[in-house]
Amino acid sequence: MSTVNLLDLDRKGMEAFFVSIGEKPFRATQVLKWLYQEQVDDFDEMTNLSKALRANLKENCTINAPEIITEQIASDGTRKWIIKMDSDNRVECVFIPEEKRGTLCVSSQVGCALACTFCSTGQQGFNRNLKTSEIIGQLYAAQNRLGDEKKITNVVMMGMGEPLLNFDNVIAAMNLMMDDFAYGLSKRRVTISTSGVVPAMHRLTEACDVSLAVSLHAANNELRDVLVPINQKYPLNELMAACRENAKLAPRRTVTFEYVMLDGINDSDADARALIRLLKNIPAKLNLIPFNPFPNSNYQCSSDERIERFKTILTNASLVTTVRRTRGEDIDAACGQLVGKVKDKSRRHLKLQLAGS
Repeated sequence: MSTVNLLDLDRKGMEAFFVSIGEKPFRATQVLKWLYQEQVDDFDEMTNLSKALRANLKENCTINAPEIITEQIASDGTRKWIIKMDSDNRVECVFIPEEKRGTLCVSSQVGCALACTFCSTGQQGFNRNLKTSEIIGQLYAAQNRLGDEKKITNVVMMGMGEPLLNFDNVIAAMNLMMDDFAYGLSKRRVTISTSGVVPAMHRLTEACDVSLAVSLHAANNELRDVLVPINQKYPLNELMAACRENAKLAPRRTVTFEYVMLDGINDSDADARALIRLLKNIPAKLNLIPFNPFPNSNYQCSSDERIERFKTILTNASLVTTVRRTRGEDIDAACGQLVGKVKDKSRRHLKLQLAGS
């Protein structure tokens, strides 16, 4: 049989694998504990497996996590790792330490196909989806690097790429994040972000109970069509319906809406009032994100005073609203700044050049 990377398998997949080689399904939980709780990557050290099974695994399986090749540490303690995926591509993964938690921002794709105009990642083009092993492998490699220094308590699928366009691999990875025999994170501590891939949002409601964040950034279709081009395919009425469906999953479930603050673009009092109308009857939290600049972005961040005014209008309407504190800006690790290294198969840059010639 072909070599199997065990990091590509969640518990269900690993149980099926062991059954296929004539073993009992419970072997999956044993191996999961070795991989993710003990950080063991040598089959010979998995001492509660028989010698024959260990020999079989050594011959037919690998434990192949992506490799951290560069680490940068910001003045606020944020760490950005550049992770090698293959000879042509790199992704970026960010760890944000806080007093009582440590949050890992994980990538789901090499580049991004959605081309949101305020996001540096979206301007890099798109190469491919990451495999399950390359997604959960970021957590695996990060916790290995951190050791006992800091524990990862939260994971946000907010790195490079649109997670819901890599649905199966992302779901398998998140299953491992929450599996009691792997990382055992609470579903409230695992968040998937989407720009609004509505059909996949409906699938998510059935497939995996995790926290949902929606990259909103505009309260009307005309502006959102420009900022988040996928809105042209799945406009706001469809997106809001999917959000309401997700919020029904559990009591007190809220959807987090991300809203980047762009000076003179989406930050007026009228924009705030439009947001209030849009989110009516949706249990929502609003996360206002000061825009993080990157070369040739053509946007400016709203002033502190404008952001505070915007927040006040929302909170006065009883919308729970926070302003995200920028972390890791001095190492380009802040929201919207991740670029990695993308061999662009979408040929977007060539298309843009031709369009402008």
